[in-house]
Amino acid sequence: MVCALSKTIQVRESVYRLLVRLKKQMKARSFNEVIQKLALKESGLPEEMFGIDREKIKPFTERDRMEDRW
Repeated sequence: MVCALSKTIQVRESVYRLLVRLKKQMKARSFNEVIQKLALKESGLPEEMFGIDREKIKPFTERDRMEDRW
């Protein structure tokens, strides 16, 4: 996943080592992927809920809104 804005978070060394182990165990490509999977699991939200077009959908434009008014 490519994100336009990245954030930095500070974690203790023990948490970092745990994340490294989980990353290998999950065969994840990034820490972001590990944290996302853990957060989705903990929140009870299914990963499929976000669909294949996640982050690809653009907001409607004024032109889109006018299509149905004619």
